[in-house]
Amino acid sequence: MSDAPTLTYWHVYTDSDGISRQGRRTLEGFEKQSMGGDAAEQWNNVLGSYDAKILFAELPVGFDGDWHENPEPQWIIPLSGTWWVETMDGDRVEMGPGEVSFGNDQDTNDEKGHKSGVVGDEPCRMMIVQLDKVPEALKR
Repeated sequence: MSDAPTLTYWHVYTDSDGISRQGRRTLEGFEKQSMGGDAAEQWNNVLGSYDAKILFAELPVGFDGDWHENPEPQWIIPLSGTWWVETMDGDRVEMGPGEVSFGNDQDTNDEKGHKSGVVGDEPCRMMIVQLDKVPEALKR
């Protein structure tokens, strides 16, 4: 039995009918590797190499992200505060610091995508990593 960790994340995606949905998925396949030098091994999951853009963003209190698609396949990790995402199927999920979401709802009907906003009276600061393509391990 392996003691390799897993990582659970929210995946926002477009189904075959053009409807955005979201569900919990689990990232598996972690392997022990050193980051180099004399550093001890740690658990890593290398999804591949991509052209990427890294953004730090702050959604202000009261932010209204009306219907829109994720502009690129992107990892979204709240650093502080809480935000919510509602997909076309009516599911609404709230995520706080350290939770992970992969936004992949491109090509929805009428480019509707999802809605998002801030929960409570604190802005939501996040790190966003936009990729040039969807990692093979995340395609299902």
